[in-house]
Amino acid sequence: MSTLEIKGLVASVAGKQILNGIDLVVRSGEVHAVMGPNGAGKSTLSAVIMGKPGYTVHAGEVLLDGVNLLDLPAWQRAKAGMHLVRQYPSEVPGVGLTDMLAEAYAARGRSTDSLAAEVAAEAERIHFPVALLDRSLNVDLSGGEKKRNETLQLALLAPKFAILDELDSGLDIDALRDCSRRVEDATNTAPPGGQPLGVLAITHYNRLLEELHPDHVHILVKGRIVATGGPELADQLERDGYEAFTGGEPEGAVEAPATSSLDDLFAL
Repeated sequence: MSTLEIKGLVASVAGKQILNGIDLVVRSGEVHAVMGPNGAGKSTLSAVIMGKPGYTVHAGEVLLDGVNLLDLPAWQRAKAGMHLVRQYPSEVPGVGLTDMLAEAYAARGRSTDSLAAEVAAEAERIHFPVALLDRSLNVDLSGGEKKRNETLQLALLAPKFAILDELDSGLDIDALRDCSRRVEDATNTAPPGGQPLGVLAITHYNRLLEELHPDHVHILVKGRIVATGGPELADQLERDGYEAFTGGEPEGAVEAPATSSLDDLFAL
């Protein structure tokens, strides 16, 4: 079993402190949902864990099986077993999906002999049109097609842990069901020689959690986890909103805007 442990994480962006001491432990096969109002620090948390430039860590650790990821560049964090499904996937003209996956397989010491068949099978499983597999990565795809594409990559790369930064954003009912059920399956079934996927799912809405069943739900407010519970906590939020956790006060944290630029992708 692998463990992702976030200990006392304090971080800022653009001179503004956003995370004010995050403590969280995710284990193989577990789904942890992180919910919170706009500006609470959810996307900042994912960016800091994955090593996005522009963020400053002032205190704390992010340990993957005892190794502090904060000491590693982003590509080594990915190689170690971390994976980010972004809210706004980047388009990469001139780079095919299979070519990208072949490089990722090679970096992990995995054979690419059956890669084409694996891609086709996974695409069929999540209803990603085979005709789109030959396009440049995410180019001219709809929002739902991009998320299916990202989910396909996640399934094939089989990381230890995945951060889903609003996977449900921009998805219709069918795409949401296909993507979330595929991730849910990965949390229950270990790949050959591996372990079930651990998930940190950042979301605003309970609809994702109707398919991706959380073991734990955390409420993030002003850069701190203010409440933790089971799935019933998400039901409470759906019913009552965040006012019970924010005290009705406006949020003071302001996160850096999410982008989908090509420069952003390569900066990681």
